[in-house]
This record gives sequence, C-alpha cells and structure tokens, in this order.
Amino acid sequence: MDELFEDLVSTVKKHKKNLNLNQLKKAYLFAKEAHGDQMRHSGEPYVVHPVNVAKILIELGMDVQTIVAAILHDVLEDTQVSYDDVKKNFSEEVAYLVNGVTKLSTMKYGSKEENQAENIRKMFMAMAEDHRVIIIKLADRLHNMRTIKFVREEKQLEKARETMEIYAPLAHRFGIRGIKEELEDLSVKVLDPYACEQIGEYLAINKKARQTLLDNIKKKIEDRLLGENIKSTIDARVKSIYGIYKKVYEGDRQFEEVYDVYAIRIILDAELACYNILGIIHDMFTPIPSRFKDYISTPKSNMYQSLHTTVVEDSVPVEIQIRTWKMHRTAEYGIAAHWKYKVGLTGMKKDEFEKSFEWVRRFLERQQNSDGDEELISSIKSDFIPDEIFVFTPKGDVKSLPKGATVIDFAYSIHTDVGNHTVGAKVDGRMVSLDHVVKTGEVIEVITNEKSKGPSKNWLRIAKSSEAKSKIKNWFKTVDREENIAEGKHEFARELKKNLVTLTGEQMESFVAEVAAHNKFKTNDEFYAALGYGGISLFKIMPGVKELFQKKHRNFDRTRVIEDSELPVKARRGKCVVIENIEDCLVNFAKCCDPMPGDEIIGFVTRGHGVSVHKKDCKNAGLCENVEQRARWVSAKWYSGEIKGKFSTGIEVLSHSRPEALASVVSQLTSFRLLIRSVVAKEIEGHRTLMRFSTSIGGLTQLNKVISEIMALPGVISAKRILSNSVNEKK
Repeated sequence: MDELFEDLVSTVKKHKKNLNLNQLKKAYLFAKEAHGDQMRHSGEPYVVHPVNVAKILIELGMDVQTIVAAILHDVLEDTQVSYDDVKKNFSEEVAYLVNGVTKLSTMKYGSKEENQAENIRKMFMAMAEDHRVIIIKLADRLHNMRTIKFVREEKQLEKARETMEIYAPLAHRFGIRGIKEELEDLSVKVLDPYACEQIGEYLAINKKARQTLLDNIKKKIEDRLLGENIKSTIDARVKSIYGIYKKVYEGDRQFEEVYDVYAIRIILDAELACYNILGIIHDMFTPIPSRFKDYISTPKSNMYQSLHTTVVEDSVPVEIQIRTWKMHRTAEYGIAAHWKYKVGLTGMKKDEFEKSFEWVRRFLERQQNSDGDEELISSIKSDFIPDEIFVFTPKGDVKSLPKGATVIDFAYSIHTDVGNHTVGAKVDGRMVSLDHVVKTGEVIEVITNEKSKGPSKNWLRIAKSSEAKSKIKNWFKTVDREENIAEGKHEFARELKKNLVTLTGEQMESFVAEVAAHNKFKTNDEFYAALGYGGISLFKIMPGVKELFQKKHRNFDRTRVIEDSELPVKARRGKCVVIENIEDCLVNFAKCCDPMPGDEIIGFVTRGHGVSVHKKDCKNAGLCENVEQRARWVSAKWYSGEIKGKFSTGIEVLSHSRPEALASVVSQLTSFRLLIRSVVAKEIEGHRTLMRFSTSIGGLTQLNKVISEIMALPGVISAKRILSNSVNEKK
C-alpha cells in the first residue's frame, strides 16, 4: 500500500480510533481508481484531497461510515461512478452520505446565486436526515481552504467570502469550534491580508512576556486547586486571528481593548465544581464585573456550555473559562461529539439530540415559503451568525436571538399569532418601541391585541431574524391578496414606464408571464402579489426584466457575451475595455450609469468623442428608436487581465439616527482606503439618517464587499450603490 494510505492509517492509530482498516483500504483504492489521472491545482493527485478530508474527520472521532463517505465524497461529482455503484460496493448509508455532500454541478440555473442556494437546500435536506452530511462538508471546505493558495486570486476571494458567510457560521451553529475558527482565520487572511499581518505583528510583540504571564496565572491556579484537593486540567490559549480581527477592525477597538485575547481554560469532572472554582478565581484575581457569562445554566443554541469570567493580572485582562469534560467535548466538537447516540455510547439522550436539530427542520419549513434564493443566503447570514443574545419571558423562559434582534423578533420567537397581534412591549417593566434592540438579560413582555390589523410592512425592516421576516411575509401573502396584486401591477407598470419599456394588451401579458416564470412564479398574479407585499425587490429584478425585453421585443441583441476567441484581430485592447471591431479609439465611461469592472457593459460610438461605455442595464443602452443610432451600439467587455485604476460610484446608506452614524460609515469607507469626494447626510422622517457618498472604487467585487461591511454596522438599515453624480441631488 502506498504512503498516502499509510498516512491515513497513522492518523487512525495516533487518535486511537477503533476503525475497520479493511473498509478504509477498500474505499481508498476505489477512490484512487475512480479519480485516475485527475490532478489538483497544487499538482498533487486528486485523491490526496479526499484522504485529507477523511483525516480531519478521524480527528473529530467520526465513525467508519463517515470516513468512508469522506474518501468517496467527490466520486459522484467528478468521475463516472454512479450512486448505485457506491451503494453496491459499500452500503446504502455510505451512498446517501456521499450524495448529500455532492454539489449540483451538473444542473444549470440562471445565476451563481441560484446554484449556490440549490446546493445549500440539498445539503440541509440531507443533514435533516443525517447530520454527518454537514460534518463531511465542513471538513471538505476546511481542506480546500488550507490549500486555497493554489487557485487563482479571483477564485480565492469568492471561496473565502462564501466560507465566511456560510460555512463558518454553520460550523459555529453545529458547535465545532476548531473548524469554525480555522475557517474564519483562513478566510480573513485571503480577504484582508494586510490586517492579518498587523495582527500577527501585534501578537509577535512581547510574545515571551505574554507566555510568561499565562504560565504564571496557570501555575497560581494549579497550586491553589491542588491545595483545595480539586482535580483539574488547565491550559492556556491566545484568541484566534479572526476573533481579534472582528473586535479590532469590525468593532472599532484598539488592540488593548480586546479583553479576551488571552484565555485560561479549567476543565473539571463535575458541574457543581465549576461554580466553586468560579468563587476561588474571583478570590484570587480582580474580576471585571461586566465580563461574566453563565453559559452552563443558559447554554448557547449550539449546545455550548461554560462559565466565562474576565480577571485582571498585572494590568492585563485574561478570560477564564470553566467547564466539565463533557462540556469541553461538546465545545470542541459540537454535534460530532454526539453521533454515537445511535448506538448508545454517549450520555446525550436520543430525544435531546433530535431536539437540538429542530432548528434545521424549522429552517427548511421557512424556506418552502421563501421568495427566492437571495432570501435563503440572507437567512443563513442572519440566523447562523456567531453572536447571539439571551433574553427572558416574564415567566423566566430563555429565548436565544441573533445579535441586533428587536422586540418584533422576540414576539415571533414565542408564536406566530403573538407576533402578528403585537401592539407594544415592555422591557424590564418599561414601555419601549417595537424597534427596540434587545440585550442579553432583559425581561421582555409582549403586549398583544386580538383586534389589531396585523403586522406593518415596516416590520420587515425592523426584524433581524429570518424566522420573523418569513412569518411577516406569510401574513401579507394570505391577507389582502387582491390589494397586493393591484399594488404590484401598479409598481411594475410604473417601473417599466420609467425604463422606457412600452408594451400593451396581449404583448404585455405575455411579457409579464415570461418575467414571472423567470422569477419562479407560476402565474402573473403570484408575481404581482409578491411585488405588492414585498416578497421580491423590484430594484433587484429590473436588470433582468430589461434584458428580457431587449431580447424578446427589440431587434438589437445586446445580451451576447463576446469571448476572447471570438474577438477579431483588430479588436482594441485599451486600458481596461475591449471594443469589438474598433482600433485605436478613445474610451469614456458614461456618467449616466457609472460602469465598473464586474458590470456587464456595452459601447456606443459617439461623434468625435470615441466610444462611450455603458452598463448593459443602463436605461440609455440600446433603447433608441432611431435605426441609425441603434446601429452605433457595439459589443464591449472588460479586459481579462488585471485592471488597475479607480471607477466613480456613489453609495447611499440609510441608518437609524445615532450620534456616531456618519462617523462609523466614514470610518468603514476609509478602512478600505477609499477617497471620499463628497458627503451629504441629513435626518429624515422616522428618526433615520440618510447618507450619500461619492467615491472611487476598484470594481464591483470591492464595492459589494464595502456594502456588505457597511450593512454589518450597528443601526444600518440599508446600503446600496447609486450614481456618483446623484449624491448631491435633493431627495
């Protein structure tokens, strides 16, 4: 047997796992033959990847069926092997796990977002039946991120962003701390290498002094507990790179203000001893009162339990974590620590384990009523974020909500009817508004009225959790359907008119049917109703609507993408744009749409001023009635190599009125080293602040990242791209 398999066997022996080596050998030989001459970007044989995924799962303590499935996890997608082949050679259980992990690469969807969303849906449906699917998938993503340096830069950024937004939050939600932290660290090194370098330099400074400090604290605690005849295991650690990054670069703190950079973990045999040790620690060191958290009596939603307290030693804050061995295994491995419940080898009861998976089934149920793939991705971002808060009902029941959740989210977490009939709320005995952002420890009493008219559409902006948003949308789906249809018709007709799309009678009905089908609605009325109650965004679908109109109802076809191989020899390769059939021309960027790399573009041959480049969905692009003008539109595309330079754009931000609202957005923009040309900010109706910025940016990828980071700021309601020359317009 070759070195690769021997390495796998060594991992099994190192972690003292009782796995059937004959089954592993059979799976390895099967995968090796199936993948044949396939190579990875690193130049290694492809089979190296599944073997490394299997090693990660061995370290997690998974069973032999999971390890075998990991070795085979890419054969359905990348080779000629079928589901039946896997089932015949191994088992139906292994085939199911492999199929659950397999991506839908053979299926074609309208966009990258649709493909990603469909993959996630399939993964969730599979893990609702068997949670080992997600554990394999996380191990797969971890090894891919460990070797990401071998893929092109554009792909690195795409995978790192996807990992940060989907897979790291999933690892957190399933309680697998080691994988979560490594995924975050690997991703942020790709997304913001400069900041990670700064963090590395900070940690390198006084490294010896820091280690001495941790060793001294550890020794003090060990001596004290030994004197008390308390058996314990104590270790020390430094916070993960992303943990520091999040506090410093996203939380706008100084390095010195991050209280839990250094941590001591105390592991005990009994739960009662945890509270006794807490008293001893507070007797030995000076505690910071606001930094105590009891996750034993109030576990996190991912089953995590521990006591956290921060103490000061030599003017340095140090976090102390106290837990039992059972809590420690759950904290490190999450659901991977409990797979053995099926054969009765763990202390967790089967019904307890199933209860911990209820959120997966609730998530899938909500997605059946969702209005698009974007909502699915948004749900993951809002529901699986690591930060969560714990609030109480008047009866003392604990509710876990995402950070930033409001009274509306709390009301819907109790029951749909409670949320729909909410008219007010009290927090710690005092009346608050429905957009009050709840905090850990608050006691919330929801005031309802059966005669209330139901939720307001404004609640969709106030709610943070996808559960609340889904229930609010369902209300509007079933109530006032005719009114929603009428409102949707009015909005759509108005938007078409604004974009110079003119159709009448049967043509209009036929066109709307095409638009509805493209957006996955069965009838025109369903499409109109979704527009009316806010289920889909007209702003987001209009580029596709205009493109469909051009394709179906205009002679000029502006949707074809020109490949490099199709370009004539005399094509002009300018600073960053390739124009078809035109040589040595001046290229200008249209002010009416501010095109930038990442946008689909088209060129217009002007008289004496070269080619004016527009976005393909620009209202001025290709909508000329004049035949001569229509003939002057030419195909254009961005240069496929590196594009240097900055492109004008505007960014509009809507925030709740706060003293630091403008400053926090400006700080975020400057953190990306963007030059701000002009700023307009004013308070508008509803205690909100509208801010507009004119700036220059490297392209659509960077712009989307900037907008994503702005959306994460406290109090921000929305952030979007606008024209740079509209920043100073009245609104």
